[in-house]
Amino acid sequence: MGDKRESISLQAVFFDFDGVILDSVNVKTEAFAKMFRSYGSEVEQKVVDYHLAHCGISRFNKFRYYYETLLNTPITEEELINLGDKFSDLVLQGVLESPYIEGALESLQLLNRQNIPAFVVSGTPEEELKLIIKRRNIEMLFKEVHGSPRLKNEIIQDIQRKYSIEPSRTLFIGDAMTDYNAAKATGTRFLGIVSKNTSSPFPQDTPISSTVCFLSE
Repeated sequence: MGDKRESISLQAVFFDFDGVILDSVNVKTEAFAKMFRSYGSEVEQKVVDYHLAHCGISRFNKFRYYYETLLNTPITEEELINLGDKFSDLVLQGVLESPYIEGALESLQLLNRQNIPAFVVSGTPEEELKLIIKRRNIEMLFKEVHGSPRLKNEIIQDIQRKYSIEPSRTLFIGDAMTDYNAAKATGTRFLGIVSKNTSSPFPQDTPISSTVCFLSE
């Protein structure tokens, strides 16, 4: 972990989930690919590419794009819900078995010792997210857990107001531009998680790390 000091001058830390706490991005990538494999390899590849380019966006928004743009097929809200249920069934066990991103659990435990609240702000549906966190037995490490359908910047702003948190003394740790944009929109500091040997999707001056850590004070 980049900063192991036992004193941190942060009022709160926001975490994305997939790719930040759990190394579960590939589980969801394979699930999207499997669901669209019957449409041919070209569509399957476009589905995967779009998913990887838009990490952090709700799966329902992705399904709408896949059907209405890639397949040129209208889709109802009921069909979206059914697709979401099928996707959840495909990914749940894989996510539950996914390893932690390096430094994630240690960072959460450090925050817990320091009584600095940690919040999950994810694009995963909220009820599914809470179930995963409960079954991983880490719910005690988070003050609150939030997911879709609410937007990340809305969630962060609500938390900042609710707990009278100064935005400049908060940190959002994420792995996608949706996380970066939410941090910028809310005046929150940002650390991008980027896997080793992977190019960063963030602007050039963005602090990045392959492990979950805290920015130097």
